[in-house]
Amino acid sequence: MKTYDWGRTRIYLAGSLALVAAISGCGSSAKSAPGALSPAASAQPVQTALPPAPASSAPAAGAAAAAWAKWKLQPMQPAPAAPADKPVKLTKTGTVPVISSIPTTDKVVFVTIDDGEEKDPKFIEMMNDLKVPVTMFLMDDAIKNNYGYFKPLQAQGNLIQNHTLHHPAMSTKSAAQQKAEVCGDQQVLTQQYGAAPFLFRPPYGDGAHTPTLNSAVQQCGPRAVVLWQETMQIHDMQYQTADKKLKPGDIILAHFRGPKDLKGETMTEMFGELLSRIQEQGFSVARLEDYIQPPA
Repeated sequence: MKTYDWGRTRIYLAGSLALVAAISGCGSSAKSAPGALSPAASAQPVQTALPPAPASSAPAAGAAAAAWAKWKLQPMQPAPAAPADKPVKLTKTGTVPVISSIPTTDKVVFVTIDDGEEKDPKFIEMMNDLKVPVTMFLMDDAIKNNYGYFKPLQAQGNLIQNHTLHHPAMSTKSAAQQKAEVCGDQQVLTQQYGAAPFLFRPPYGDGAHTPTLNSAVQQCGPRAVVLWQETMQIHDMQYQTADKKLKPGDIILAHFRGPKDLKGETMTEMFGELLSRIQEQGFSVARLEDYIQPPA
């Protein structure tokens, strides 16, 4: 496996995978392979036509300042305009890259939220008020009791991406099981939210650099595997670098969690703490998909 360094973005190529040509893709009928997409699902558009970026960079005055004050937060500094030439460009075919940060000099980071277990109505209200862009990596087991919860967040311009059906450690699963996990979630999310995810995050980051998982992702539709540089805890972040500092283009991992997992804290309190940690280091939040070009 070769590693290519685009600035701080790490893209791992698993080499040519002859197995891919021999295994049918997710566009075939549901009976052709475990987790294969139905024709109706595969016909849905990929999330390529992005809506305008949520205005996390709106002028911090008047109503905007009041909205932040409502959540006991200081207004966040504007993020720069999205680059016209996106620094990460994905291709339609071949090995998919593994990305944990974006090559940019913009002083921005990207917030991603996983799973979907907690469905706090107050969080939708908070996101509507603050208009901070996030990317949601949703797992069907966590969201199937209320697919509708995430639609207002999607309507705000926050894209929904693939995070498997059941959240297994992928390296413990066979090639067929890994494909079923990725393709199954791809089908559910496409049908429920009207657009096919083009990014995939493996649970725990497990198996991200393996040819087996890369093959499964290729067959199911996403065109990049997305990891992270920092993880948000209840009040603080954990860093993968020794200096414990954010860097331009870092991807941050958070989760849809509630009081039972946050020692009594709410989802909105945790998210407010996350925004405060970002602001303390002088960063703004940009939308991940504004810096990644999906296949044409």
